[in-house]
Amino acid sequence: MRALDFDYMLGLVPVLLKYVPLTLGMASVSMLLALVLSCLLAIVRVLKVPVVDPFTGLFISFFRGTPLLVQLFLFYYGLPQLFPSLTALDGISAAVIGLTLHFSAYMAESIRAAILGVDRSQWEAARSIGMREGQMMRRIVLPQAARIAAPTLVNYFIDLIKSTSLAFTLGVTELMGATQKEAAGSFLYFESFIVVAVFYWVMVEALSLVQGQLEQRLGKAVQR
Repeated sequence: MRALDFDYMLGLVPVLLKYVPLTLGMASVSMLLALVLSCLLAIVRVLKVPVVDPFTGLFISFFRGTPLLVQLFLFYYGLPQLFPSLTALDGISAAVIGLTLHFSAYMAESIRAAILGVDRSQWEAARSIGMREGQMMRRIVLPQAARIAAPTLVNYFIDLIKSTSLAFTLGVTELMGATQKEAAGSFLYFESFIVVAVFYWVMVEALSLVQGQLEQRLGKAVQR
């Protein structure tokens, strides 16, 4: 059995570090956009907005029921076939759009459950003082739902970071794409993928620590 090339692995670390900002940037932008979209979807589902609600349900069903890789290919390779103007869409933009729509569908259901988890007395109290639905959601329900959903949303962000590795299939040279190129050039596939696995592992563990601290803070807030 061939020994691992540790010198190559150590030399690969600074090379891959240059691509971490792109990976985290894609994940952060996608998470922010998905959070906004998922809140809107969840509110529509909870309030059962006429006309819009069935389309929202269809959107969530489609993006939860199809693989992320298929969705990325659909946006990057499929849509330009129908809309030639989209041929200018680059891989990073297509990846961000795909990640945003995919995770917003999952997050919408979590946020919807968190909204419904807010005590009904809070809803009734808001209505009793004459609050409109929008005011009630913005001032009373959503702040409480955010506390309930926060740990789950961090989990989605962790999954989103790992899912950015699929962006290399669209030609994006992010962390996984850079590793693939280095491995193809050196033929040291095992060493290359071990290093990138550690990169993702470290990022996920760092976020897991943040999640743990967040859950402790939220737990103290509830106890008060």
